[in-house]
Amino acid sequence: MSNLSASIVGTGSYVPETILTNAELERLVETSDEWIISRTGIRERRIASATQSTSDLAAEAAKAALQNAGVTPEEVDMIIVATVTPDMFFPSTACFVQTKIGAKRAVCFDVSAACSGFLYALEIARQFIASGAQKTILVIGAEKLSTIVNWTDRNTCVLFGDGAGAALLQHRPGSRGIRHTHMGSDGKFADILQIPGGACLNPVTAENAGERLNTIRMNGKETYKQAVTAMLDAGNRVLEAAGMNASELACIIPHQANVRIIEAIAERMKLPMDRFLVNLERFGNTSAAAVAIALDEANRTGRMHRGDHILLVVFGGGLTWAGSLIEW
Repeated sequence: MSNLSASIVGTGSYVPETILTNAELERLVETSDEWIISRTGIRERRIASATQSTSDLAAEAAKAALQNAGVTPEEVDMIIVATVTPDMFFPSTACFVQTKIGAKRAVCFDVSAACSGFLYALEIARQFIASGAQKTILVIGAEKLSTIVNWTDRNTCVLFGDGAGAALLQHRPGSRGIRHTHMGSDGKFADILQIPGGACLNPVTAENAGERLNTIRMNGKETYKQAVTAMLDAGNRVLEAAGMNASELACIIPHQANVRIIEAIAERMKLPMDRFLVNLERFGNTSAAAVAIALDEANRTGRMHRGDHILLVVFGGGLTWAGSLIEW
């Protein structure tokens, strides 16, 4: 039985042109630039146009990753899109991406694990490559969260943005690639971060439309507590599996939700903040796209070099969480 390593051989990202600043949010809800920055670290976020769908964002990120890797769309065997804002319930957003980039041979499907989706999809791709079943896989995290935000809720509307990031995976001889991944879930905390309506359990009707049940609801305090604990545990588990210390990491790319969460993880890992790639001040929380966008930024700005070890850690609704240790 084959047991090939899977390496990230190319990355790409795309964010919409429109920037929504904290100052502009002050005109929508009762908030302030100082309040948002002090509690989240976010200064601005990108908002997709009315004519842009999640698959449009994903396709642009995918094209950038293919170009970065020097791979043609026809060579792609599989496309996995991690998203909670699909173009439609079905067909999958991945199928729309396939058509938009011309990857005619690819098998396509979506993964729903909220903000943890990109790492869940990365691990699925790794196993397909490890088994020898597929050779070239596009993994994309993409979200148009502006469509599921309640713009009258000041506690959540300041947090989220739109965007997409992509990674192309192949076996690279001589490289260990994605070395270890730990994933976890705990459904008993489903109610602290969710969209309560819009699907079969609680459909949106003419009678309840004013309740905005198809928008994000979050218990911020409990989410913060669970996020720090889960992301730290996931990171420690994969480092332990590799026999490594956090000090040996070239870069840590955490979920871009709140700078306070990242600072708490850095403190517990006894690492300086400059070891972490943080870009949430420019993009906000883009859910499944967040780590993927940050990974592309790290790659293109030289934050890691061939043979370096990087750690990706994420946390999302479900609850879900994951950590991946990667030899670049």
